[in-house]
Amino acid sequence: MSRTRAVLPALLVAVALAPDAVAQAPAPAPVRLAIAGLTHGHVHGILAREKKGDVEIVGIAESNGELARRYAAHYGIDPSLLFDDLAAMLDRVKPEAVAAFGPTSDHLAVVEACAPRKVHVMVEKPLALTLAEGRRMAELATAHGIHVLTNYETTWYGSHRKMSDLVLRDRRVGAIRKMVVHDGHPGPVKIGVEPEFLEWLTDPARNGGGAIMDFGCYGADLMTWLMQGERPVSVTAVTQQLQPDVYPRVDDEATIVVTYPRAQGIIQASWNWPFSRKDTYVYGEKGTVFALDSRRVRYRPGDAEKEIDAPPPPPPADEPFAYLAAVVRGAVSVGPADLSSLPVNLTVMEILDAARESARTGRTIRLEAAK
Repeated sequence: MSRTRAVLPALLVAVALAPDAVAQAPAPAPVRLAIAGLTHGHVHGILAREKKGDVEIVGIAESNGELARRYAAHYGIDPSLLFDDLAAMLDRVKPEAVAAFGPTSDHLAVVEACAPRKVHVMVEKPLALTLAEGRRMAELATAHGIHVLTNYETTWYGSHRKMSDLVLRDRRVGAIRKMVVHDGHPGPVKIGVEPEFLEWLTDPARNGGGAIMDFGCYGADLMTWLMQGERPVSVTAVTQQLQPDVYPRVDDEATIVVTYPRAQGIIQASWNWPFSRKDTYVYGEKGTVFALDSRRVRYRPGDAEKEIDAPPPPPPADEPFAYLAAVVRGAVSVGPADLSSLPVNLTVMEILDAARESARTGRTIRLEAAK
């Protein structure tokens, strides 16, 4: 064989593997995303989100026509995407996923509409108004093969990912003995939430309570995640109205004590903090890990304490809509102990139901063993 003939196959292989010669796999089509409701203030997160090619808003269902038109004008949304009825929107635009931004009391109805149509759902925290409604949502999700995710701001914190690495993956502080979570702000009136949001946020029939639901859910979610899905054995809660003239129908201050066989959690949920805060403290057998905010972690494995910078997690774990798109496309699997998962958020609802009952009766509520 001539040298030229011997070298030719190698040259062909080299050319075939050259970067410019390799055909790039086409990017997946954007997930067709619809929005159910506009009265939750967190909806601005998707309406103002830059276009990344992972999701495309194909419809918005909102019964308050004036609000829908106002938001459409502000964000440059095509008015033809607006609907006043959820079912009509689903049948017309046929989304792959729906993000719910209405009252918590609407979450079950959204899943009831979406599940038979095989449309995945992401709701804003908490999962549902009650545990019974959450269980019905889970039944529908299982029966129709859809994902039902719950979005919390704290899910996307780099500090919580670093906390998980130190506490759960690397076991740097030993077994968890105590968790303390502070969540809240000076109150929805003082921070100036939109009137459409305030109307249902302070209505016990649509929000299920005040601060106990609005911010108690964060601590319940993080604790259930840190305990890797373990259910508590008891819940004790105290609620107060420190601003009864401002919030006459719901609590604005709540403390929830959650006990496990070998650990304790304390959730401090408040509309009375002098500043906004979402910080989580874990005390282990051998050390501590404090998530001070979204990206700062204070770690003390023994006597020496150090502060660690924890930048946002890599995509798609850095924000809710990238994550939703990845789940819908099958690029990410939702584990049963994940912060957004149905199993974790059913336990969150069990804690919140027990907390409201404890606050109402003045008793510690013992949870029944899992059946």
